[in-house]
Amino acid sequence: MFDFAVFGSLFLTLFVIMDPPGITPIFLGLTSGRPAKVQRKMAFQAVCVAFGVIAVFGVLGHQILDYLHVSVPALMIAGGLLLLLIALDLLTGKMEEPKQTKDVNVALVPLGMPLLAGPGAIVSVILAVQNADSAGDQISVWCAIVAMHVVLWLVMRYSLLIIRVIKDGGVVLVTRLAGMMLSAIAVQQIINGVTQVIQGA
Repeated sequence: MFDFAVFGSLFLTLFVIMDPPGITPIFLGLTSGRPAKVQRKMAFQAVCVAFGVIAVFGVLGHQILDYLHVSVPALMIAGGLLLLLIALDLLTGKMEEPKQTKDVNVALVPLGMPLLAGPGAIVSVILAVQNADSAGDQISVWCAIVAMHVVLWLVMRYSLLIIRVIKDGGVVLVTRLAGMMLSAIAVQQIINGVTQVIQGA
């Protein structure tokens, strides 16, 4: 039987971690300069990548991490370093160069992973799947995961309307803001990972 408490708990947890409102300026900054059709496609791709990664870790999470001998803190630190590199590109304007725009699909990295499907979301899903004892709980968990990704897609899909309002100058401002926000997220993720390593030691 469907459990609304399990659904609501995981959905709210993922909402806080994946932060759909906060992803809007970062998405706009990473996809600026691309045609609207391409941006819509990238929004869909990012959500599909995030869902694919989270689904795999939901089903095989502990086995994958154990097989690779990778701890959760190590995953957090690696994700933080990757996000920090992307953030520096946004802050310095390198993401706006034509060559980068054509060759790099930011929907896969960093949007899909590790920004959306980051260590926090992955760990939350692994624990939720493990704690779901009955078939109803499992259904509730996976419905929450799907619902969260639908929300993410809607937010990114319709955030493109903002670009039409703020024009080119606003996009540059949003890009710099996204870089600053992303760098803060990255540093915090690294700090959290290092803290867990120290506590574990």
